[in-house]
Amino acid sequence: MPGEAVTLQLGHYAGCVGAHWWGLQDAALRSPAEAAELRAAALLRPGRAAGGRETYTPRLVALELKGGVGALRPGGAGPEAPVAWDGEVAAYLECASAGGSAPRDAGRRTEDASSERRGRPSAAVQGTSPAPSRLAVSQEVYSGGSTQVWSDYLNVHLHPKSLYVIHQYMHDGECGCLEAFGQGESLLRDPGCIEELEDRLHFYVEECDYLQGFQVLCDLHNGFSGVGAKVTELLYDEYSGKGILTWGLTPATSNVGESQKNFYRLMNTALGIVHLSSHSSLFCPLSLSGSLGIKPQPPVTFPYINYDASLNYHSSAILAAALDTLTAPYRLGASQASMMHLAETLNFSGRKVVAAWASVPFPALRGYSLPDTLCAYQQDVPWKLLSSSREQKVTCCFAQSVVLRGICKESHISCPGKQPTSPLHTCESTEQILQHYLHTMFPGAFSTSHVLEQPCNTLPPYPQFFSPLLTRQGFLLDKPPSYSPAAVDSIPVLAALQSSPVLHTLLYSLYKDVQKLNTRRWASFFSAGVEQDEFQEALQELRTLSQCYETGFEADESEEEADSD
Repeated sequence: MPGEAVTLQLGHYAGCVGAHWWGLQDAALRSPAEAAELRAAALLRPGRAAGGRETYTPRLVALELKGGVGALRPGGAGPEAPVAWDGEVAAYLECASAGGSAPRDAGRRTEDASSERRGRPSAAVQGTSPAPSRLAVSQEVYSGGSTQVWSDYLNVHLHPKSLYVIHQYMHDGECGCLEAFGQGESLLRDPGCIEELEDRLHFYVEECDYLQGFQVLCDLHNGFSGVGAKVTELLYDEYSGKGILTWGLTPATSNVGESQKNFYRLMNTALGIVHLSSHSSLFCPLSLSGSLGIKPQPPVTFPYINYDASLNYHSSAILAAALDTLTAPYRLGASQASMMHLAETLNFSGRKVVAAWASVPFPALRGYSLPDTLCAYQQDVPWKLLSSSREQKVTCCFAQSVVLRGICKESHISCPGKQPTSPLHTCESTEQILQHYLHTMFPGAFSTSHVLEQPCNTLPPYPQFFSPLLTRQGFLLDKPPSYSPAAVDSIPVLAALQSSPVLHTLLYSLYKDVQKLNTRRWASFFSAGVEQDEFQEALQELRTLSQCYETGFEADESEEEADSD
């Protein structure tokens, strides 16, 4: 068994992605026939409810700012009755309004002002008090109501050790926010803060049978990038030899019209990538934003999802589906692969940054075999880049880890007795089909792949933003149904982590954008704790990191630009 992992959730958008991710894992646990492929205990703590039913809570340390968790409290839980742990567990639920409706859950727009509803009635519920029904909550989710914080759609319980609220800064508002990288670093220099963090980490680490490593979900665009830099440094120093997989998260849209916020976002992102990648086994920028640079680009679109990019509730749900799939290799019950093993297959030659690709959902036609589906995509793989780069097509990569889920193991059979129409149709298993396809599309690349029958479950509170062309199981219909489509309960997903030349474009473009800035205009950013010399050194490290992903043509191009500087 590869062991267990501890997850750290740093920042509000990280919380949005995390809330959906824990919900996806909870939904998988409710499907007993599918639970065997992915080990729940890899990321979740087993326990027992009062009636003896087995329960799970995330092995999680979540750092959030004051006002960023709504009705949830440090000992809080989600919208169902608490379970009986050995230690104290308490759930804090929002009461229904006078009209009897459930909490509204459709999502928070990035530009919304207030995150804490003043005067909102809430009740601390302990033991086995009744809770709002999942169906009632799901109906509000689909109706387009207004959630303001990630705890509004968190539907799993958190252990009292999980939530750590930082009271020095506000989640939202005009002042008192955690805006700059240096502010985040300073927080983790405070002895009290470090003691709190280490106490929570030790609690989860000590109960692991075998700790394989840490997953760090970290906001990249705000001061939490500085928090993440110090957290990963602490993990690197204290848990040598353990895997550290870090995901740098950015909302799909940003306040590009506000020059100071745009400048801070750019600086935080650049410094975050350099520092987070240096202390991680693997670092992946993850976002539906079209660009991390100074010029805005349209958000990523998906052919069978109609999502609102301004809603964190929507964009984070897509990233959570990708994350749940990308992390499958070290959560498989039948595999001995660990987090460190995954990292080592991708991070050679100094390439510790990887790009994420995903097809959400994977466009599998109902009733068609896997070879039939893949044969329709011989020119381009049907996935989208989730790492904020202008390039949406890639023709080569150095190494990749690919997961295809929600595909029946028998789907390689097209028509018995029929002559094979392509080399893919001659393969004897879905694993061989995917490997053959990857070697054809990326010749010379080191490719590892996994095929799972277990789909990505999309039960409430996951948003129902899917095309009417999808069946309940997420497969494509060849024409729109004549009846009102049912809710989509699950979807097949194709996702990959790639060490690829596309990262040269992403990192070098970010370097050039930051280099053009007049940093003297923004003394407030540096007064928070970042020295000019340190910043310039980090900027050069960003350029050096980009050069790890150069091919011959890109290297010549970089030399020409260097000569012209």
